[in-house]
Amino acid sequence: MMLDRRTALLGLAGTAGSAHAAVKTPKGPGLILSEGPEGLWDSERASCPRVLRNADGTWSMWYYGRDPSFDDAYTLPTGRIGHARSKDGVKWERVRGPLTMGAVFEASPDQTRFDCGHVGVSGISREGDELVMWYFGGDHTVTTTPRSTSKGFPMRPGRATSRDGLNWTRTEGPYRGAMLDVGKPGEFDAVMVGWPHTLKEDDGSYKLYYHTLSAAEGFMACCAVSADGLKWEKVGPVLKKGPEGNFDQNGVGSRHVSKVQGRYVMFYEGNDGKWFGGIGLAESDDGLTFRRVKGPDRGGCVLAAPPRDSDRFDSHGIGTPWLVPDGAGFRLLCGRDQRGCR
Repeated sequence: MMLDRRTALLGLAGTAGSAHAAVKTPKGPGLILSEGPEGLWDSERASCPRVLRNADGTWSMWYYGRDPSFDDAYTLPTGRIGHARSKDGVKWERVRGPLTMGAVFEASPDQTRFDCGHVGVSGISREGDELVMWYFGGDHTVTTTPRSTSKGFPMRPGRATSRDGLNWTRTEGPYRGAMLDVGKPGEFDAVMVGWPHTLKEDDGSYKLYYHTLSAAEGFMACCAVSADGLKWEKVGPVLKKGPEGNFDQNGVGSRHVSKVQGRYVMFYEGNDGKWFGGIGLAESDDGLTFRRVKGPDRGGCVLAAPPRDSDRFDSHGIGTPWLVPDGAGFRLLCGRDQRGCR
């Protein structure tokens, strides 16, 4: 493993305390944010932490979830997006947003857009004095994918900007508002361009990482490139499923690619054909060809989900990793997988 500085799992899913709502006790050790109280947008599910450390040492988080009234024909845990803040990156307070039940971002009311059904955050960065959020979403279409029949597919990537983290403006993309389209039938990413996030290079160009799913290849991590962060050209898959017996033998899902000591590092969730049971590590010299780093945990991962009969928040699976420098080293935040969701 090429990282020689500290990495730590913080977990995710809801609040350890809130200035805006009643405190809800986390379920199991390692959890820093659980589902919200009744009446909030995330009172049923909360997952996929996307975190920035601010210049003053405080922390900001965006994550997705839903309340019980959200249409459960959308079988992912997506729905709306919310915001939380922390002084230490461990104890979090929800910040109530201006949209439905306190959300800061939600499906578009424009029924012609790609994201009129559900949305989920997948990347956050600062560019100058703006926050840039990459998210994914779908409309009301019901589609049969290689895994199931679900509403809200195919999913495409969107971009939005904000000055305060609460009020967001969509960037109008060329594909019904999306920044990148899915592939044509039979192409590698025809099912979805999901969980996008970008990495800005030193020369000002961008790489956009996402994952897709095919019947033949399973889940695959893919890349697109851009000179300006707005117009994109697909490169193709950059990391496919691992060998038989690996924790990722059915593919690579949500991931976070960072530059560490001049090299590209990818933490990713692996699927063994049944569940997302571990976080893996891969590295690259160019950001386009990744090689696995065999980890010490189950099936070659660097961090495995605990036994399903344990009381840990992530005992039903672990995923959506996000690596954040904390001054002394790194923190690796992850989402959970429960009721078949991640």
